[in-house]
Amino acid sequence: MLLFQRKEYVRYAKVFPLMETLDFKLPSKWYRRAVGGLEILFGLALAAIPSHKIKNTANIGLVLLMILAAYSHVMVGDPFDRCAPALVFFFMLSGRLVVWYQISRREELERASATQNGNGLKRE
Repeated sequence: MLLFQRKEYVRYAKVFPLMETLDFKLPSKWYRRAVGGLEILFGLALAAIPSHKIKNTANIGLVLLMILAAYSHVMVGDPFDRCAPALVFFFMLSGRLVVWYQISRREELERASATQNGNGLKRE
């Protein structure tokens, strides 16, 4: 399985976005290690660090990696079943961001309404 993944990353490195525009060649070994390392780093940040700012940063990083994965699969002509896990994970991560935004927005509105007294003026 590992050998299969190594060969696939050679194909994915060839279709890396902006590679021709910026005129650089991305070694597949570095590409594979960078993507894997970032996925582990962002996943650990989501699971272990309690700060919402760090969790959301890691979430956005993973969303960008999933967009890159889906793009790579489409550009090399992989069948849909190879691209589907990246899309599912993308939608799960996007859903987490939407839920976080809705909860934080509701808490903000509750805080704002708690600082107002009965006549609609804010307390100082």
